[in-house]
Amino acid sequence: MRATLLRYSPGLLLLTLVLSGCGVEYPQSSISPHSDFAHIIHGLYTTIFWWTMLILAVVWVLLTWVIIKYRAKPDDPKPKQIRGHLGLEIGWTVGPAIIVVLIAIPTIQAVFATQQPVSEDAMLVEVTGERFWWEFHYPEYGITTANELWLEKDRPVNLRLASSDVIHSFWVPKLGGKRDLNPTVAVREGEEPSYNWLFFTPEVAGHFYGQCAEFCGESHAFMLMRVNVAEPDDFAAWTESWQASPGALAEVQDPDEEGRDAGLAIQAAQDGEIDETPLVAEGREAFLNQATCGACHAIEGTHAQGDRGPNLTLFGTRRTLAAGIMENNQENLVEWIRDPWRFKPAAAMPGTDYDMEGTAGFWPATALSDEQLEAVAAYLLSLK
Repeated sequence: MRATLLRYSPGLLLLTLVLSGCGVEYPQSSISPHSDFAHIIHGLYTTIFWWTMLILAVVWVLLTWVIIKYRAKPDDPKPKQIRGHLGLEIGWTVGPAIIVVLIAIPTIQAVFATQQPVSEDAMLVEVTGERFWWEFHYPEYGITTANELWLEKDRPVNLRLASSDVIHSFWVPKLGGKRDLNPTVAVREGEEPSYNWLFFTPEVAGHFYGQCAEFCGESHAFMLMRVNVAEPDDFAAWTESWQASPGALAEVQDPDEEGRDAGLAIQAAQDGEIDETPLVAEGREAFLNQATCGACHAIEGTHAQGDRGPNLTLFGTRRTLAAGIMENNQENLVEWIRDPWRFKPAAAMPGTDYDMEGTAGFWPATALSDEQLEAVAAYLLSLK
C-alpha cells in the first residue's frame, strides 16, 4: 500500500495543486479589481508578473543549454579554470539594473496616478480608525455611521484617513489600498492637520470586504469592514433614510409615561403610524433612559448622542455587527451586549457584569438583565 502511494504521490500532488486553483473567489482578493484604483494596481501587478515570467524563461533556457552543452563526458579533460570574466561581470551587473529600471517606470507611474484626487466634485468621506472599529462621516449629508461604508457606483470618492488612537491601515483589496490612518497631530491655530487620502471610483455595485492591515492591538484581526457600493437610486434612498431617522422616537427628555406618550405622538405625526411591539418599547426605554448606552452611542432623533462608540442609527439594516465579525441577528446581538470581550478582547465597551476601569476606559457595567438584553437587541434591530 505504501509503495503504491509513493508511486502515485507526484501525480496526486500535481492534481491537488491544479484543483486548489478551482475554488470559489476569495472575498478579499486583490486580483479582482472593481475600481479605477484597483485596476491600476492590478495592471502593475500583471506587468511585473509577465516581466518576471520572461526573465524566468530566459534563465531556464540558458540553464538548460549550459547543462546539456557542458555536461560531463567520460574521459573529458579537466576544464580550464577561469578566475574572472569581465564580460560576464558587466552582464550580470547591467542586466539586473535594466530590469529594475523597467519595473520602476510603471511603478512610479502607478504611484502618481493613485495619488491624484479623482475629481473636484467627488464625495468626501472622513474615515476614522478606532480600536477596533471604523467610523465613516459624510459631511455632504451629515451622516456618521460605523463599520459599513456606503458608496455610490461610478461616483468618485475621496477618503480622508485619520486615527483617534494608534496607527491603523485601511484596506479593501477589491477597491484598492492600503493606506495608513495616522493619529491626528496637534497643530497651531489656523493650520490644517495632515491627513492621508485615498482616491478612487467604484465601478461595480456590490458588497466588498476589508479590514485593518496594521497591527493595532489585541483585536486587530477582528477590525473588519463592509463596503456597500450601491446604484445611484439605492444610494439616494439610503441617505434619505438617514434624514428621516426611521425607528427612532422624537427626543424626549422626560422619561416618565406622560413624556413618553408625548414623544410617541410627535413621532407619529411626523413619520406616520408607529408599529412598536412591547419588547421593542421596553428595549428603547432601557437603552435611552436606564442603561449608560447613550453616553457612547448615538441614534438620530433621540437624546442618545454619544460619540465614543459606533453610531447606531439604522442599525437594523446592517448585515454584520462588532465590525464585521458576526451576523447581525437577535441571538448574536444579545451575546455581544452581554460580553463584548468574549468576541473582541480589549474592546472599549463594558459588558453586563464587568466595567472598564483599569482597561480601555472607565465605563460602568450596564447591569442589564436577561430580559432587558433581549429587549435592547430587539430595539436596535428595529432601527431600519
